[in-house]
Amino acid sequence: MTTHSRTLAEFLATLSSDRVPASTVDAAKWCLLDTLGCMLFGAPEPWSRIMAEEMLAEGSQGVASIVGRKELVTAPAAALCNGTAAHGFELDDHLDEAIVHPGAIVVSAALAAAEAADASGERLLLGLIAGYEMLDRLGRAMGTRPSQHGWHKTAVAGPVGAAVAASVVMNLDADALRRAVGLACAASSGTKAFAAGEGGGMEKRMHAGRAAEAGVRMAQLSSRGFTSPPSAIEGRFGLLHVMSGEAAQPELLTQDLGTHWAVEHVYVKLYPCCAWIQAAAQQLVELRGARALKLEEIARVQVGVSAYALAQNGGRNPQDTFGAQFSIPYCAALALTGDPADPAAYAPDTPDARPRMDLAQRVELVVDPEMEAAYPKHYGARVELELRNGERKVSSRLDPHGMPADPCTPQELIQKFESLAARVKAREDAAGIIEKARNAERSGSARELAALLRA
Repeated sequence: MTTHSRTLAEFLATLSSDRVPASTVDAAKWCLLDTLGCMLFGAPEPWSRIMAEEMLAEGSQGVASIVGRKELVTAPAAALCNGTAAHGFELDDHLDEAIVHPGAIVVSAALAAAEAADASGERLLLGLIAGYEMLDRLGRAMGTRPSQHGWHKTAVAGPVGAAVAASVVMNLDADALRRAVGLACAASSGTKAFAAGEGGGMEKRMHAGRAAEAGVRMAQLSSRGFTSPPSAIEGRFGLLHVMSGEAAQPELLTQDLGTHWAVEHVYVKLYPCCAWIQAAAQQLVELRGARALKLEEIARVQVGVSAYALAQNGGRNPQDTFGAQFSIPYCAALALTGDPADPAAYAPDTPDARPRMDLAQRVELVVDPEMEAAYPKHYGARVELELRNGERKVSSRLDPHGMPADPCTPQELIQKFESLAARVKAREDAAGIIEKARNAERSGSARELAALLRA
């Protein structure tokens, strides 16, 4: 590995609890809990069931848990299933400037690796901290070019973050971690075909799972001595060169290393829709007030966003749930006439879907200069709402609630977890998961937490 990637790998491989600030450990526990809530909610979804059934059909024996199932599978298989569930309903966390979803990948990989290695809760948390750090730094070093060319950065950078998380959980040395990172670069993939039309199918749902699976597998291979090219990140034809060319900034791999911790700067999503849409939806809910509006009350709606958000999320005729979750016009219509926090509201076959799609045709989308200049450090929006009675309301916000600049409170994080977990867990069982996650560093085995997540 060349200078920056080698320095970062050695730093992450030697992480220890006495070198990590208490605030960072606490943030990692909140990230763990938020992702577990997303896993529990996503486990019954069709894509999660299909993935679990496929892994179970292979008949492989293991010691790792699939959330919501009683059977145990190999660690890579568990990471695949749980990452798919966690990323499957657009509720999982995000690193804004890196443009990646870390939790679904890193938590899934770290938990599966911890079960396989019977690692402690302390090592689980160190793996999470290291995995988030790798994903954030690699994502920022790539910049925006991969996204603009149609790559899904979560899937591209994801295997590397997962490999680091698994390697740290397994307590691999720096050489083995570097090998795992190099191997993971070969697994980087994932296009944004899901954003090209009005329906994305199930493809994106599995991107985080595939990344988590690859990372765990590469860490396991590395632990057995499987080697990789040392230039896999920074060298010629390395990941940064291939994805970003001259626009890559490898120096960001080590900038503020040891003083800026990614887990303390995550974006926690409140609504089950694309991260770029949250600011517009939140503001429209505030402008309309506590009561949902009727279609006939709405005269005009305008949403101003970055050019990237408009290009990716401008579809007006979603054909499936995913299409609705990625459509600014549909989500704007939902925010004005319903509850954008309700996952069921994004289904295209509900009685309210057709009227909302009619309203979506009338939502004006524009590139707002302030939001364009702020991309990708801010995921903001400017909205205008005009009512038939003559009222005109305007709002502009660079950072939606849940972003690092306006973070969720601990109470809000607990409420989000309880709401998501309630789909499959009784209140007392959910309370047990909260207690175990919030005190993970005291657990002698991460298997204790994983057991609570099974059926």
